[in-house]
Amino acid sequence: MMETMTPHITWNWPETAIELGVLVVVALVIYRVINHAIKVVVRTSVSRTEARLAAGGSRAARILAGVAGISKARHRARTETLGSLLRSVNAVVVLVITLMMILRALGIPLTPLLASAGIGGVALGFGAQSLVKDYLSGIFMILEDQFGVGDIVDLGEAQGTIEEVGLRVTRLRDMSGQVWYVRNGEILRVGNLSQGWSTASVTVPVAVTSDPEKVLTVLTKVLAEIYADPEFETVLLDEPTVAGIDAIDGGTMSAKVFAKCAPNQHWGVQREILERSMVALRRAGIRAPLLASALVPESSVGGTPGAAPTGSAAAMPPQDADVTKITGTSTPPPTTSGGESNT
Repeated sequence: MMETMTPHITWNWPETAIELGVLVVVALVIYRVINHAIKVVVRTSVSRTEARLAAGGSRAARILAGVAGISKARHRARTETLGSLLRSVNAVVVLVITLMMILRALGIPLTPLLASAGIGGVALGFGAQSLVKDYLSGIFMILEDQFGVGDIVDLGEAQGTIEEVGLRVTRLRDMSGQVWYVRNGEILRVGNLSQGWSTASVTVPVAVTSDPEKVLTVLTKVLAEIYADPEFETVLLDEPTVAGIDAIDGGTMSAKVFAKCAPNQHWGVQREILERSMVALRRAGIRAPLLASALVPESSVGGTPGAAPTGSAAAMPPQDADVTKITGTSTPPPTTSGGESNT
């Protein structure tokens, strides 16, 4: 029995009702299956990441595993967020396709509807292309784990600590306390200082006249003591190393030291290495950098190499000279009450 409800909608009982019922049931089944697959993928990703972070028995592996507690929680949150996003996309896609198939089953022509949707899509794309770019960039940033809350990053114009990561805007606070809101579509590069590990680089200055071998020996001993210190057991991933003499500039000879540290822990390690190194070098009798004036040869005081000093330079005794050699007597001559000397 054919019953015309409107000029564009046709209803054939019970075939049309059965067809609509089948479409709805199939759509629900597809939606449930895809959602279940998304949940399985999310659980598998989280479990694999936890197993990978828990593997390893070295000191560096243990420290990174401890630091990875935050990374593990962040990975779980990121994965669950992406799973929720995929489930929402799945719901929208299944709903749109089901509605289109229902409209076709009711005899409504889809060509004008699709043409209007295409024109509207083009207009929306031109008008909101920056908005779409921001959302797509945000999705890929979260998917690739380029940064997360608490990371110290360099985004070009802004550098600081991430406070919030959204699909459209990322919020971070710089070292002065200023808050920056950066659109994800405008982020062209990301420098993350909080992922994996960081390196402490220390330059230790000494006098250029110091014995390089003695300097390196003292520094090596200091680094071994720092590495064995329980205070730095959860900070240093490997034993710090002395790279050697790095530069000689005027009266300064510089030794370079490197230390592999847990993320964002290298500043404290740098200060500790420099402080302990300077104390140990002073105790070992190694002098601090010399001033430029201390490097002038004595023969060039009078202006001509090898010439005898003149003027005030000739009258100035050496610092270690004995005064008796200059005056010719060890005691001053006695004087009378009138101030004249007795000869």
